[in-house]
Amino acid sequence: MSWLVTGGAGYIGAHVVAAMRAAGQDVVVLDDLSTGIEKRVAQVPLVVGSTLDRELVARTLREHRVRGVVHLAAKKAVEESVREPLSYYRENVEGLRCLLEAAASEGVDSFVFSSSAAVYGESDVEQVDERTQCRPINPYGRTKLIGEQMVADVAAATGLRYASLRYFNVAGCATPELADRGVSNLVPMVFQRLVQQQPPVIFGDDYSTHDGTCVRDFIHVQDIASAHAAAAAALAEGRITDLVANIGRGEGVSVREMIAVIREVTGTAGAEWSEPTVLDRRPGDPPRVVASAEVIEGALGWRASFGVREMVESAWAGWPRP
Repeated sequence: MSWLVTGGAGYIGAHVVAAMRAAGQDVVVLDDLSTGIEKRVAQVPLVVGSTLDRELVARTLREHRVRGVVHLAAKKAVEESVREPLSYYRENVEGLRCLLEAAASEGVDSFVFSSSAAVYGESDVEQVDERTQCRPINPYGRTKLIGEQMVADVAAATGLRYASLRYFNVAGCATPELADRGVSNLVPMVFQRLVQQQPPVIFGDDYSTHDGTCVRDFIHVQDIASAHAAAAAALAEGRITDLVANIGRGEGVSVREMIAVIREVTGTAGAEWSEPTVLDRRPGDPPRVVASAEVIEGALGWRASFGVREMVESAWAGWPRP
C-alpha cells in the first residue's frame, strides 16, 4: 500500500515520512516547498505542488497507486491567522476540500488528518479530552475544526476510514537535518533570540495560570511522527475506522518554565541578558491547553516517549549557531 504525505518536506512532515518508512510503508510526498525543504525527503518521490491543484493531486494519487493519505500541508501560525484569516481558509479548508475530492475520485480508502489542540480554544479543565467542547478562538483553530468535520462527512458518504489527530505543542527533532527551521514555535523562537544574545520574549504574564504565563503540553516531534505511523497502519489494516484523538503527554509546562529549560540547555542561564522580557499578550492565545491522551493509548497502544529536556536538547543539537 502506498501513502501520500502532503506537506512531507516540512518540519513535522519529514519526521512523519521517516517514521512511516521505518514502519515499512511506501511513501510519496506532495509539498509546495513554501516552507518545506527538499533535501529532507531526498529518499522518497517528491511532487512539487499544492493541494489546491486538484488535477495534480489526482494524477499523483493515480500514478503512485496511492490508497492512503496523511494530510499535514497547512498554514499554522495562530497570530498570522488572526491577521490573514482568508489566507488560512483558502489554504487549510479549500486545500483540504480539493484533496478529499481527488482522494474520493481515485479510490483512496484511508486518511490521516493533521489536526490541532487549537480546536479546543479556551478550556476550563485540567486536561482536555476528546469529549471537551471545541470552541476555537482563532481562525487557525476554526480551519482545523472545519477540516475534521469535512473529513468525517466525506467518510460517512464514502466509507473512508480516517483518523483526526489533535496534537499539541511540537518541539525537538530526530536528526539535525530534520530540525525546525521556522520561528513560529516557542523553542526555535527562543533559540533565535539567545544566539543573537537577546532576551527571550514572553507574550503576556497575566494569565490565570500558576506563574501568569501560558501553559502548554509540549510533545516531541518523534512522538508526533510515531502516532501518525501507528494510525496509518491501523487504518490500512482496518483496526480503526473513525478515530479522533489527542497526541500529547498530559503534562502542562508554562512558557516561563520552558524558557528556563532552554536557557539551561543552551548554557545561557547565568547570563543577565538572557532573562526573558515580557510583552503584551498575542491575540488568539488561550491560557492553558493540556492533553488527555487516553483515547489514542486505548485505540493504538500509543504513548509519548520523550520528555521536555530531551525535546530541547535534540532541537538545540540541530540549531545553526556561530
